[in-house]
Amino acid sequence: MRRYSGRDFSDEDMQLIAELITSNPKFHRAQLSRQVCERLDWRRPDGRLREMSCRVAMLRMQADGLIVLPASKLRQPRQPATPRPTPATDPGAPVACAVHELGPLKLQMVVGGSPASQLWNEYVARYHYLGYKPMSGSQIRYSVFAGEQLVALISFGASAWKLADRERFIGWDAQQRQRNLQLVVNNARFLILPWIRCKGLASKILGMAARQLPIHWRERYGYEPVLLETFVESPRHQGTCYKAANWIRVGRTTGRGKLSTSHQPTLPAKDIWLYPLRRDFAEVLKR
Repeated sequence: MRRYSGRDFSDEDMQLIAELITSNPKFHRAQLSRQVCERLDWRRPDGRLREMSCRVAMLRMQADGLIVLPASKLRQPRQPATPRPTPATDPGAPVACAVHELGPLKLQMVVGGSPASQLWNEYVARYHYLGYKPMSGSQIRYSVFAGEQLVALISFGASAWKLADRERFIGWDAQQRQRNLQLVVNNARFLILPWIRCKGLASKILGMAARQLPIHWRERYGYEPVLLETFVESPRHQGTCYKAANWIRVGRTTGRGKLSTSHQPTLPAKDIWLYPLRRDFAEVLKR
């Protein structure tokens, strides 16, 4: 049994994949990933095929010498585009006030490929210390407005495969984690625009997101997450806004990265913060 992209592949599964490649020499990699997902019934909770996870899995299988994929149709590897700064994201006039003095706050979901999406990417690339990185899989991004003024940006996506301190906090075993990991959602980016200085704004946005995200996630993907996670790089940040929003610090990462399969640290260690979206979150995750 071998494990790739969060799924165990038996010898029979590996043979099926190899036979699909051999019997369909004209298939490109995307076609193969769809066929593999359909034959193995590898789907998301909303029923859609896990095509991107499958493509990543097959690339790792090839790297391990288990299969030989058809040559990529791309002449050069596709590099994620880093948005270039434009006047649209130049710093605005400084705002310094109490939260209640701002206009009414609202979280506006960002639709991929829209002008709002391009603007969201550009702001994060320009002002977030981690920069912009495209997210794959299930995700939701929000632009946060106070009245008509953009004040913040926040995103949620796939959770980490393994986190020892998170697993201890939940109390689930490996099989339960594999079944229910999609019910944990990661707060990947959170940016208050640098010229917005309003004490308590960040924790208020986190509270609003925790209330609205399950509803929007169900509308988009057909199920509700029960736990949020995020990582705070200390001593750069102390996680003050997460603490104020009642998130729980449960430990630290090992520095190996969210999707790493290596045992060596390659990133700064970060504090792990969790936020249960319902009281019985642990019971649900351990089913």
